[in-house]
Amino acid sequence: MERHIEVEKMEVLINLFGSFDENIRLIEKEFDVAVINRGTEIKVGGEPEDVDKAIRVIQNLVGMAHKGTVLGEQEVRYVISQIKDDKDKELETLGTDCVCITSRGVPIRAKTLGQRDYINTIEKNSIVFGIGPAGTGKTYLAVAMAVKAFKNKEVNKIILTRPAVEAGESLGFLPGDMQDKVDPYLRPLYDALSDMLGGEAFHKNIERGLIEVAPLAYMRGRTLDDAFIILDEAQNTTPEQMKMFLTRMGFSSKIVVTGDITQIDLPSNKKSGLRDAEIVLKNVEGIEFMYLSEKDVVRHPLVQKIVKAYERKNIERERIAQSRNRSKK
Repeated sequence: MERHIEVEKMEVLINLFGSFDENIRLIEKEFDVAVINRGTEIKVGGEPEDVDKAIRVIQNLVGMAHKGTVLGEQEVRYVISQIKDDKDKELETLGTDCVCITSRGVPIRAKTLGQRDYINTIEKNSIVFGIGPAGTGKTYLAVAMAVKAFKNKEVNKIILTRPAVEAGESLGFLPGDMQDKVDPYLRPLYDALSDMLGGEAFHKNIERGLIEVAPLAYMRGRTLDDAFIILDEAQNTTPEQMKMFLTRMGFSSKIVVTGDITQIDLPSNKKSGLRDAEIVLKNVEGIEFMYLSEKDVVRHPLVQKIVKAYERKNIERERIAQSRNRSKK
């Protein structure tokens, strides 16, 4: 069986095929089809069911390219996985809304359906917990939403914070004063804000007190009005710290809490404030929990495989622990 697609714009066709036709080769390998282009026409040949799926993947990628998405391996693999799950209609909504524009002129958009839902959830709720593995854009998209609210004058201030918990290293051995010691923990937040606002605007707003990046301990005793507040790496808070942070919320403010419950660096005898919040706050009106998965990972494809491997290991550990508990009873 053979089907044809016409792509009107040559730049879209070039984007679709990728460097050295790597995007198309990936589609051919995944569905065992042959893809050939003649001018602006694309021909797909193979078994009817395989051709149909390949065509649907190409059509969705062309739609994304028209919206300005640069197509690479991650985008192609994601569309392939969604087509296999028959989510064509949902894919059409990807890339339609731009959260904000970076200082380099790059539009920030949801790259996965999970990210789209995450953005919409932040838009609609006062407190949102974004929980998921590394590389899903939890923090970056939360910062983008904060910048959007700040630029639209919906809030007067952006506050970013994280707990200064060591991941196998000791703060005491780092050089400098306390601020110097905690700066490495806050660097990802600095980088995200600088990327979106530009270095000069970022530093000016910090000097004016309109942007604050600080360790979680600095939040105690404050009431934060008219602010967009982000708590990053929340899996490393204690329940007491989480309660302290959430109760800092003032009028006309929004809070986003991000974390990965598979990367808890607390001592084994301490409970994670993020895990505790899942239980305590799950039925509180106005608070939403948004879960991202390995399908929403937008880093190198190997990151997705690493996340899956660790998830399988954690499930196995929990199964063994439950089995041991039952045998003791």
